[in-house]
Amino acid sequence: MAKLRVSLSLTIFFSLQFSLLPPTQPHPLEKPCNSSISAMFVFGDSTVDPGNNNYVPTVFKSNFPPYGRDFIQHKPTGRFTNGRLPTDFLASYLCLKETIPPYLDESLSDEDLLTGVSFASAGSGYDPLTPALSRVIDMPTQLDYFREYLKMIQLRIGKKRTQDLIKKALVIVSAGTNDFVVNYMALPFQQKKYTIEEYQNFLLLNLRQFLQEVRDIGVRKIGVVGLPPMGCLPIVITLEPHKLGFEIPERGCIDSLNSLSSDYNQKLQDELMALQMHKTSSGRSSSLSLGLRLAYCDIYHPVLDMVQHPAKFGFEETTSGCCGTGLIEASFLCNSHSPSCSDASKYVFFDSIHPTEKTYSTVLNFLHKAIDDLLKD
Repeated sequence: MAKLRVSLSLTIFFSLQFSLLPPTQPHPLEKPCNSSISAMFVFGDSTVDPGNNNYVPTVFKSNFPPYGRDFIQHKPTGRFTNGRLPTDFLASYLCLKETIPPYLDESLSDEDLLTGVSFASAGSGYDPLTPALSRVIDMPTQLDYFREYLKMIQLRIGKKRTQDLIKKALVIVSAGTNDFVVNYMALPFQQKKYTIEEYQNFLLLNLRQFLQEVRDIGVRKIGVVGLPPMGCLPIVITLEPHKLGFEIPERGCIDSLNSLSSDYNQKLQDELMALQMHKTSSGRSSSLSLGLRLAYCDIYHPVLDMVQHPAKFGFEETTSGCCGTGLIEASFLCNSHSPSCSDASKYVFFDSIHPTEKTYSTVLNFLHKAIDDLLKD
């Protein structure tokens, strides 16, 4: 199949976030096999990229060990974890398939394509500068791939069936952490243009425009993921105190960055509610809200709960990753020459940024209400 190509080059590392709900003890999910969801389409960053970056000339890849060591046949696929991603677990929950594949994999079968793919790219974000830094696939290009996908599917199954497929599909959007950690906080460019509040609003404006385009394509069910507790990412715990000019005697979450995550997440919830309920001056529903079901997916509280109360979930290590020292390794720095822990299920994080498969699975157990709400007709 013809693919749009993206030109790219390098930068550093980072990304995290996706979907869940409040910080209560999780309940195991039972598959809703009577689900009317036809397919799932995914946009965003490394938390939902199953390997699109394998096909992009960027250094931000993970298609080598120890990534994927607990995946099917112990195979590294480009997922930034030891096993499956949250969207893989969600696809299984929806009885679509066991894993969501990357769209840029040209070996995909018709069945793979028809039940959903991921357009996400590790290192991406809502700010156009963010993916440009690591030369990965930006959000507008991910949407272009979606449009390309629809044209290809329409040739296979016809216009009417394609429209029905999209109308009954679920879309997951997971991005934002790279915008803050890799871009705004690490580099001077956007800090000179925006205060932190202005930058949050800038990202939300770009998200609004993205959702408008997804809605115009015909999608009616969208889950939008908030930020994780950024101050609890191992690499942030390692680097941020030194950046501020002091050292901390014990490793622990940085409260100011967690507050930044929390503030943004509240604004995101307000934005999604406004989009869902928005009326025009005539009192009619706007083109965005008409027939659209939006859900805020909270990753912040469940991950923070796991970090603060690890024993409750069977974890032992919360402030360093399984790979290497666990303090700074990610992407190419976490490789086959890096020593890694013997049991990743005891770790919240696999590398210094990305959660383990067990964390993702645990997080999905908090998603039952948000998922069920999106499944409603």
